[in-house]
Amino acid sequence: MNSQNPVVPCAPPRRPAPRRRQGGVAAVEMALVAPLLLLVLIGTVEMSMVYFASLTMQYAVREAARYAVTGQVNDDPNTANQQRYLAVLQKLQDSSAGLYAKVSPVLVVNNTTYSTAASYTANMFGNPGDIVVLQVLCSWKLATPVLNMVFPGGVYKFTVGATMQNEQYGS
Repeated sequence: MNSQNPVVPCAPPRRPAPRRRQGGVAAVEMALVAPLLLLVLIGTVEMSMVYFASLTMQYAVREAARYAVTGQVNDDPNTANQQRYLAVLQKLQDSSAGLYAKVSPVLVVNNTTYSTAASYTANMFGNPGDIVVLQVLCSWKLATPVLNMVFPGGVYKFTVGATMQNEQYGS
């Protein structure tokens, strides 16, 4: 025997630990989390649409009030017998970017509620020099189930308005 090169016995090679089978775990986790994330995403999109509708209707009311204070009638689609109140309502509809019918509007002018077109009157926007407070009560039907639980009846209600003084028109 050679004393300079001692033989050291080798340990047997270690076997790797047995692997646990985890196939499909990610799919199960995704199946559990995806519906919740999808509801949150759709709810966020829907609340963004509500916010957009609110801003758009606020713009439309401001434009209609600005038009109302001038006493003009040229926006009334009935050219044979133009009425000031119909011209103001047409301006409101034109400025609402197509959302006027979607928000189920109820007009309130100087604390008088006009819930249907039949209740509109020719003098509803006042006379020259009058202060006009124009409000539109709006309702937005929600589609997201979670938001339906938060808002009564699944409807988000909001009010937009503008206050202006009529000019001294017609003199």
